[in-house]
Formats: sequence, structure tokens, C-alpha cells
Amino acid sequence: MTDQHVARPRFAVIDIARGMAIIAMVAYHFCWDLSFFRFIAPDVGRDPEWVVIARSILAVFLALVGVGLVLGHGSGIRWHSFWRRWAFVVLGALAITIGTWLVFPDGFVYFGVLHAIALFSLLGLAFVRAPLWLVIVVAVAVIALPFLYADALFNAKPYSWIGFWQVPPPTNDLVPLFPWFGAVLVGIIAARIVLASSLATKLAAIRPQGRLANTLAFAGRWSLLIYLLHQPILLALVAPAAGLLQPEIAMRQNDFLAACQSTCMAGGTTAPLCTTYCQCGLEGVEQNDLWNAVFTGMVTAQEQTILDASNRQCSALIYPELNATQ
Repeated sequence: MTDQHVARPRFAVIDIARGMAIIAMVAYHFCWDLSFFRFIAPDVGRDPEWVVIARSILAVFLALVGVGLVLGHGSGIRWHSFWRRWAFVVLGALAITIGTWLVFPDGFVYFGVLHAIALFSLLGLAFVRAPLWLVIVVAVAVIALPFLYADALFNAKPYSWIGFWQVPPPTNDLVPLFPWFGAVLVGIIAARIVLASSLATKLAAIRPQGRLANTLAFAGRWSLLIYLLHQPILLALVAPAAGLLQPEIAMRQNDFLAACQSTCMAGGTTAPLCTTYCQCGLEGVEQNDLWNAVFTGMVTAQEQTILDASNRQCSALIYPELNATQ
């Protein structure tokens, strides 16, 4: 391993792929912000389809970190370049920890994407020139182990970054060593296989032209800076808009109807009847300004009387025979 610079082609397709990955991540975080401030109904942080999207973007992003390690250091580690980039990542990770602790103290980011990239880059250096079979074996082990082993010890924050938890601790972003270092190793494996084949020359010769390609390549070359800056910029736009427009007020109707529908159907009532019942209940809450009572559970005697009367009225809509017994 050496600091000597070795000339190597720049792969425009890698810059473009990295640009696409960072733009996808920015788009996901924008949707997360919209969800957090209740501009949109889906729970972007927890809904299964959104979790799949987030993990897919993260896997691609980390695999490209592995590719970058091989392209940058596969012929000899350029320590000056590495430490300069690594310091930037570490400072960015520290800034994210401090920033999220100030904004989201209960779910601050203590080992997120940049924290992981800092650690994974250091570990990845050991594999850019190691026997390829060894890299493959380690990659399989790192990815597979969390599916085979878990322990409550790793539920605690000091150990959760390793990844063998049973229940993850509360945080807005957690990218543990197992299995996510495996994505970096996959990128290392792919890059080494390609560079050892004739495909490398063909890929290096690809020079997409046009505004879109140039924009994506530019975003790819500055992906770390974009990652560091994008969320503060998004929050600076979305948070004031939420304070002005108060989207949670409009969204509370959706929340009420969804919760009511689920509870109603769980009791054995058909979906159409539950829809009628819940819409009636919503009208009662709106007319009597009972939102605080509904969402906090702190109901006065007078409010309880009004709610009981509304429930009887709405029940009579779907079960007319109740009117005959009154």
C-alpha cells in the first residue's frame, strides 16, 4: 500500500449512478419530512413499502461507496486523499448528530449514513486488495448473520450500531455494521470483478452527454456535500410551511376515520357500514369541537355525554332496529 498516485480512468457512469442515488435519497427524505409534518398521510418512516424504498436506496448508496474505494485505492491506498475525504465525512456525521439532537432529541442520529460511511470506509480498505474469495465470504457472513442471531444486549444504544438487536432503539436513522457493511463489500466485489475484465474499458469509454447526464454526474461528484446539506435545507422549507399551513389539522380527519374504520371492522361490522358510522362520528366531533378529547383521551363528563349521544345516533344509522328499541 502506497501514497503513489496511479493513473486510472474516471468512470462517468459511476458518477451518474452516484448522482441518481443521492437524488433518490434526497427525494426520500423530502417525503419523510412531508410525512413528519403531516403534509401527506403515509408514515414514511414505518410503512413497509417505504421501508423497502429506503433500504434499497441505502444499499445502492453503500455499494457505490465500495466501488469508490476500489477505484480510488485499488492500485494503492492514497492516504492523503483518503484522510481528507474521511475527515469531511466524520465532521459531517458529527454535525448531523448535533443537529438532530437539537431538533429531535428523542430520536437523534448517533450512527446514521455518514457515521456508517466513515467506519465502513476504514474497514473497506482492508478488502480492496484482499483475496476476492475472502471478500465474498466476509460479505455473505456480514449480510446473513443478523438474520441468524439477535440478542437483547444490542437493543441498547451503545451496542446497537453493531446490528444484532431484537428491537432497535429510537432514532431517526440507524445504519449498523451488520448487515450494511455487506453492501459496501458487494460494491468492492463488483468493482474488482469489472476492473479485472474487458468490461472496464467499455464502461470507461461511455461518456453520456446532455444536461441530465451532466447534472447527475455533477451530483455524483458532490454527493457527500449534498447529503450533508440537503436535510437542513429541506427542513428550513418544510417546517415554516407546516407552521403556516398547519397540515396536521386537515390530516386529523384522515387519522380519525382510519382509526375508527379499523376499530369498527375489528368488531365484526362490514366495511360499508363502518364507513357510514365513522363519517357520522366525524361529523359529531367536528360539530361539537371534540378533537382535543378524542386525541388526548382527557374527556370531561359533559364531553362524554355528547360522545355517547353521538355514538348512539351513529349506531342507529347502520342498525335501524336500535331506533325501535329506544
